[in-house]
Amino acid sequence: MLALTVLTVLSLWLWTPDLPRAELEARYLAQPADLRTVGPWRLHVRDSGPREAPAVLLLHGFGASLQTWDVWAQGLSTTHRVIRIDLPGSGLSPPDPDRDYTDARSLQMLVRLLDDLGVPRASVVGHSMGGRIAWTFAARHPERTDKLVLVAPDGFASFGFEYGKAMDVPASLGLMRHVLPQPLLRMNLQAAYAQPETLTDALTTRYHELLRAPGARQAMLDRLQQTVLQEPLPLLRQIRAPTLLVWGEADAMIPFSNARDYLQAMPGSRLLSWPGVGHLPQEEAAQASLQGVADFLR
Repeated sequence: MLALTVLTVLSLWLWTPDLPRAELEARYLAQPADLRTVGPWRLHVRDSGPREAPAVLLLHGFGASLQTWDVWAQGLSTTHRVIRIDLPGSGLSPPDPDRDYTDARSLQMLVRLLDDLGVPRASVVGHSMGGRIAWTFAARHPERTDKLVLVAPDGFASFGFEYGKAMDVPASLGLMRHVLPQPLLRMNLQAAYAQPETLTDALTTRYHELLRAPGARQAMLDRLQQTVLQEPLPLLRQIRAPTLLVWGEADAMIPFSNARDYLQAMPGSRLLSWPGVGHLPQEEAAQASLQGVADFLR
């Protein structure tokens, strides 16, 4: 009986239900108009800066949200129209209605979004998973791409990710749909930051709360299961947009050594990097990286 009681208490302590969407919107939605219907998608979009200025589109990484670009968006909006979004199933964007998180679907969504916003061309900035979507977009849609900024981009094979094969997602990971205590999430997030103090309590809370948006955790699992990497060189060699790579030299998620592969695949591309910076230079070296990106975009 005691063991059963302890198990019940432990289960109740670990159980992590979804948070009401209205509660999350009250905390993280700047204005109601930022929730837009774009084709079949409902997207959280922040659109700042002069409408007549050159456009820049910012794409976050896996499990993140548009807030990762806060410093860059503020700085770039003095010279650019800055469009940043929560990808479907992330942040305040509800899951894809068809539960389709393939790169092809992401490109369809981005084209439809730019069309709806009246933006014929944009510079595209992507971090990690968003970086892979960004360089794929630049290769497939050169007519819509001005410049390209890749922040620790995903795309080359690594442990657990082989070309042409879906990731083998362990069944235990499915537990996160019901059990996601904040201390455990913080432990997992810490690997992305070379400077532990960057991962503040407020930042951890934001990650935790947005991951508890209705359907968000299932969307993360679906996205993982649908990620099938393709050999990147054929597409990378098609890219003609001027390209800047931005990388933390202490990146423990996607190794800094991958930068060499991108530089070789895209002659003329440039690299900005910083020692002691991890997977999120837009957060850990926000001002330094912003200056480099702003100079490149100008």
